[in-house]
Amino acid sequence: MSTHSEIRRYFLVIEKIRHGRYPSFREIKEYLYQQGFQIADRTLQRDIEQIRYDFGVEITYDRTRNGYWIDPEASINLESFFHFMEIVNTAQLLTESLHESKDALRHISFGTGGGLEGIENLKPLLAAIRECKIIHFSHYNFATEKTTQYVVKPYLLREYQNRWYVVGIAEKIKKLRIFGIDRITNLVVTPSTYDRDPSLNPSALFKQTIGLVFSSNSLQEVVLSFTPIQGKYVKTLPWHTSQRVLIDNEQECRISLHVIPNFELTQEILKHGSSVKVVKPEWLAHQVRTVLEEALNQYKHEEEPHTRTQS
Repeated sequence: MSTHSEIRRYFLVIEKIRHGRYPSFREIKEYLYQQGFQIADRTLQRDIEQIRYDFGVEITYDRTRNGYWIDPEASINLESFFHFMEIVNTAQLLTESLHESKDALRHISFGTGGGLEGIENLKPLLAAIRECKIIHFSHYNFATEKTTQYVVKPYLLREYQNRWYVVGIAEKIKKLRIFGIDRITNLVVTPSTYDRDPSLNPSALFKQTIGLVFSSNSLQEVVLSFTPIQGKYVKTLPWHTSQRVLIDNEQECRISLHVIPNFELTQEILKHGSSVKVVKPEWLAHQVRTVLEEALNQYKHEEEPHTRTQS
């Protein structure tokens, strides 16, 4: 059986356990059968063991409830694994559709491209991170419009909005930096190794933020009020794992986030325009209001054609 089929089965097993409320072994097997996989008990048991071994997802049997559940405390990077499985499963379904009909791509429309630029660097970067090997490369900075040479101790790969970034300690800067792999050239993985700083955990920092930019702000509650229509989208596509719905009625959809406010959070709020209002903290509401006033002032200085008086 192909690797694609195995990954698809893993995804379905996880999906059933996550949403099935302690499903039994038979219920999981039946679910797989409904999805087109007729497998033996030994195969399913091996799948569960492989998910534990290969991905660090601890699937545990609860004897009191006679079913399986996922132990988040004993699992490694659970959210990253779920996201990875969704990407792989989507890719496989599209591949199968293409095999079934060669003109399938005529009926699929993708958004703006660009996310695959530099994708060839993913594998060597991941290997360098796992093996704690020092890397050096050239990186182009959009702000300065300059290309700089860096020697970096890589710690993490980060995906955000269909772009990939490597996070690490730059030799001359001595602190965590984020580099877009689409702007990395001349990548070299050196044989030199480094010792990880146990006090640095960029993955944990990202769990408390939206996007990429680290901030000196503290972890705090952010409360946002959306229009009822926009609230429907926010509920189905949460901004953060900490998102909770506080109010949901005909007047508003109010949510709370426990995050470290940063540049991307502000940008996300501004992107939603008049469909969202910052309720708290007050300093963030003031910051957003100031930006919106500055944006409005850019248009106030322009004379609209319909306001001109005719002679």
